[in-house]
Amino acid sequence: MAMPTLRDATLTVDGRVALLCFQRDDIRNALTGSALIDDICDTVTWANQNPAISCLILTGEGRAFSAGGNVKEMRDKQGMFGGNPAEISASYRNGIQRISRAMHNAEVVTIAAVNGAAVGAGFDLACMCDLRIGCDSTRFGETFINLGIIPGDGGAWFLQRLVGYQRAAELSFSGRIIEAEEALSLGLLLEKVTDDTLLSCAQGYANTYASKPPQALRQTKRLMKLAQRQELDDFLSVCADVQAQCHQTEDHMVAVNAFFDKTRPEFSGR
Repeated sequence: MAMPTLRDATLTVDGRVALLCFQRDDIRNALTGSALIDDICDTVTWANQNPAISCLILTGEGRAFSAGGNVKEMRDKQGMFGGNPAEISASYRNGIQRISRAMHNAEVVTIAAVNGAAVGAGFDLACMCDLRIGCDSTRFGETFINLGIIPGDGGAWFLQRLVGYQRAAELSFSGRIIEAEEALSLGLLLEKVTDDTLLSCAQGYANTYASKPPQALRQTKRLMKLAQRQELDDFLSVCADVQAQCHQTEDHMVAVNAFFDKTRPEFSGR
């Protein structure tokens, strides 16, 4: 499939792994006041529709993963922060909240390689990913309260599902910045590495997942998301149907034969 046309990010593909790198270091990769909302949403749509992609890594060029909302625009009442309450509400629904919906509906495995500060909506974006890899420079902060606002991108929904209500409440009520070590201890980070090995570590995880049967990988993610909102009996019924489909795929037999032959399987996605 043709790759999306991006303005403030670059998209590269290596095998079944795509890498989206934010390129607005001048504003610390802020999501508002840039084209990054469109770039992220368009990339996720492309990945969902592209069966040749299994994993998507998100990272930032320069000093920050993402500073979230552009505070200068907030001060000047510009962009999505301008207008009356009804207009601002519409701007959130048609702007930053598009990222929340896109990331939640991503069918590929998403990995945040958090190269620096991820605060406000930038922190929430990292929380929207399936996995987060950090480094010595990683900093997190649910900092909305410090500006007298709330996580308008739905961050409260994502954060407490990662760390539980009490931890999420403390981070949200205090608006404090946490270092990578604390983020690791809270379970926000899967792993913490050195700055210079961050991307290779994220790519290592992505390559591992991308080596699995593509259809089964996407179905596994769909089911994990579905399990968050379905009762067990309903969920088991869906699992039975999906499993029946998986048993009829070519990749299933390739995997079974490789198991017995003790060879490395090559999957086609069929």
